[in-house]
Amino acid sequence: MKFYKKYILAAISSAVLLTACTDRFEGLNEAENGFTDSQLTQDFNHVKALFAPMINNVYTYDPAWVTQLQQNLIGDVYSGYMMPPTPFASNINNMNYALVDGWNGFPWSTAYSNIMSNALKVEQRAKESAPQFYAWSLILKVEAMHRVSDIYGPLVYSEFGTEETTIPYDSQQDVYNKFFEELDIAINDLTTRVNAGETSSFTGTDFTLYNGDYTGWIKFANSLRLRLAMRIVNADPSKAQIEAEKSLSHSIGVITSNAESAIVNSSTFTHPLVTINNSWNDIRMGAPMESILKGYDDPRIENYFETSDIVSGEYKGIRNGIDISDKSDYVVFSPLGNIIQTNKITWMTAAEVYFLRAEGALRGWNMGGTAESLYEAGITTSFEQNGAGDASTYIADNTKTAIPYVDPLNAVNNINLGDTNLSTITIAWNNGDSNEQKLEKIITQKWIAMFPDGQEAWSEFRRTGYPKLFPVVINNSGGEISTEDFIRRINFPTSEYDGNPNGVQTGVSYLNGPDTGGTRLWWDISGSNF
Repeated sequence: MKFYKKYILAAISSAVLLTACTDRFEGLNEAENGFTDSQLTQDFNHVKALFAPMINNVYTYDPAWVTQLQQNLIGDVYSGYMMPPTPFASNINNMNYALVDGWNGFPWSTAYSNIMSNALKVEQRAKESAPQFYAWSLILKVEAMHRVSDIYGPLVYSEFGTEETTIPYDSQQDVYNKFFEELDIAINDLTTRVNAGETSSFTGTDFTLYNGDYTGWIKFANSLRLRLAMRIVNADPSKAQIEAEKSLSHSIGVITSNAESAIVNSSTFTHPLVTINNSWNDIRMGAPMESILKGYDDPRIENYFETSDIVSGEYKGIRNGIDISDKSDYVVFSPLGNIIQTNKITWMTAAEVYFLRAEGALRGWNMGGTAESLYEAGITTSFEQNGAGDASTYIADNTKTAIPYVDPLNAVNNINLGDTNLSTITIAWNNGDSNEQKLEKIITQKWIAMFPDGQEAWSEFRRTGYPKLFPVVINNSGGEISTEDFIRRINFPTSEYDGNPNGVQTGVSYLNGPDTGGTRLWWDISGSNF
C-alpha cells in the first residue's frame, strides 16, 4: 500500500508538525546517524514516534480550536451536554442545524491526518517485525475511527493507503465488521504476551494511565468491543450479542474499576475545554443537563458545572438552537466546572462499561450480573469517579424526575410539565417497568456518567432516543433535518467532494438517504429498541 497523500494534504498544521518528525525514519541509515536499520528496529524506534499523534488526536487536546471544531460544536452540543452562548455566524450555524461545512470537516481531516496515516505506517513497519505495536495501533485506530464513523457513517477504510484517483468508501456495516476483526487481532496478540509473562514494550511511549501495561490495553479493547457491539444492536442483534459476550468471556475481561478507565495523561497540557469555556467563554451548560441533574438532585452537578450569574447561586443551562442576539446575553449562564480542570482526557470510564453490561443483561445476554446490579454498579462507580459521596440514597430514589426548563431571558425557550420531551422516569430500578423504561433509566444514567464526552453521548442518544432531549427552537436546515427527529449525522466534508468526488459518491450510495444531517446511519434504527 502507498500513503494516502490527499488526506495528508488536508492535515491541520499542528498535526502535520507532529507527524512530520516521524517521516525522518523512512530515510534513516547508518551513514546519516550512525545507527543501522537493525538497531533501530531492535529498539522499536522505527515506530515509537508514530504513537504520540494517534494518542493526542483521538480527542485533540491542542490546539483547542481544533477540539472546538472536532467535537465541541458537534457532539458536545447535539448530546444536550453543552450549548454556546456565542451567536457564531450571525446565529446561523450548527446549533440551529445550518451546518457549517468549514467547521464540520475537522473530525474527518484530524483523524485521517493523525490516526489513519500513522496507523498505516505502523502496519508497514511493524506488522511482522513488532506485532505488539501493530496490535496497539489497531486499538487506537478503532477507538478514533469509530467516533468518525459515528459522525459521518461510511468511511474510506479498507482502501486507505492507495493512490488511485478514486478511493472508494466502505459501508458503515463493513467498517464496523472491520473494527471487530482488528480488535480481535489486537486482543489475541497482547493476551498471548501477557500469558507468556512478557515485559511490555510500550512503557515510555504510552502516556495514558496504562503506562504500557498490556493488561490495561486488553481490558480497554474488550470494553471498546462491548461499546461497539451495543452500538449495532438494533441493526445486527445477533452480531452484537456475539461480540458483547466475547468481551465478557475473555480471560482478562473488561474495565471494572475507575483505576482501569482509559485516560490520556500528560503534564504538558490542560483540557481544551478549559480554553473554550474559560478563556473564550464559548461554551456553557446545556438545558437538558440542568433539567435532569437538578431534577434528580444529583450531586455530580457540583463537579460538572459552576453556578450561573443570571440567577445567582443556581445552575442554568442554555437550550439548543435558540435565538441569541449577543454573546453577553447568555455568557452569564453556567460555565463548565472542576471536571475539566485537569491534564487528563477520558476515553472510556468504568461506569460506562457497567451501563453497557446492564443493557446487555436487560437483553438477556451473559454480562456477568443482572441488569439491576450492573445499573446500580454504574451509578456507584460514577459517584466514586466524581467524588460525589455515597450513592445509595440516590439509587433508591423512586420519586424525583427531570424538572421543567425555564429560560429567564426568553419564555419561548421553556420546556413545561407535560411536554413529551421532558422525561418522567425516576432513578430507582423497578422490575415492573417495561424494557423500554428500564433502558431509558440505563441510558440516562450513562449519559450523566459519560460527561463531558459529548460525541459518545450523542451517538447513544441517536441509537436509543434516550435521554429525552429538547428539540431546537430554530431550525435553519431548510427542511433537511427534522426538528422532532433531531440531527442524525454530519454530511461528508467538502474536501472529499473536491479531492475524491467519485469516491465520496460511493459513500453516499451506502447511506439510507441523501448526504444531509437528517439521514440516519446504518446502526440508527427508528422505532422501539426491543
